[in-house]
Amino acid sequence: MARPRQPVLTRQRIVEVAAALVDAEGLEAVSVRRLATELGVAGPSLYHHFATKNEILDAVADAVVAQVDVSSFATHGWADALRHWANSYHAVLCAHPNIVPVLAQGPGRRPAALAMADTVYGGLIDAGWPPARATHIGALMRYLVQGSALGSFAQGFDEDPKLYAERYPHLRDAHLLAEHRRSVDEGAFALGLDTVITGLEAMRNGVQR
Repeated sequence: MARPRQPVLTRQRIVEVAAALVDAEGLEAVSVRRLATELGVAGPSLYHHFATKNEILDAVADAVVAQVDVSSFATHGWADALRHWANSYHAVLCAHPNIVPVLAQGPGRRPAALAMADTVYGGLIDAGWPPARATHIGALMRYLVQGSALGSFAQGFDEDPKLYAERYPHLRDAHLLAEHRRSVDEGAFALGLDTVITGLEAMRNGVQR
């Protein structure tokens, strides 16, 4: 009797399953044992592709970053390119918020993350920004995009109106925020991005005078 064939295990397949677990259940759900069960293989077989769980999470994070569109830096001025990239980055992270804590640790040695940083920094340098200021802009944008994807401002308020009416009168409508979560959170990000880019344009015009 022929022995049952094990599923073909590839690095890409491991990352796909790990990414699905992170999206559905969070970082804590990912373990070698859980992945092996989901993949229908023996646990040790994963070590042929990844040495540690952290390497798997790094690969998931890089697969997410690879979805971000940085093409506008080759076709648009720096301000429009920065806006397009930030909106793409924000949309990708909002679709995969559970991986943000890994991304917040920095690019490390992840290829897609380093390629994105290289493109953004290079685009700013090519546009005439001094290296130190280009670094500051890259860091600022990372704080804005990743910070906005970490959690919902609107969702953080309790929905009991009595809580605010009795002790916090200026927050009397805060119980309604969760109901309008999407518009509040998206509006806040758009305002932040507009404010940053407008400020950078003013700074750049001042430098060029």
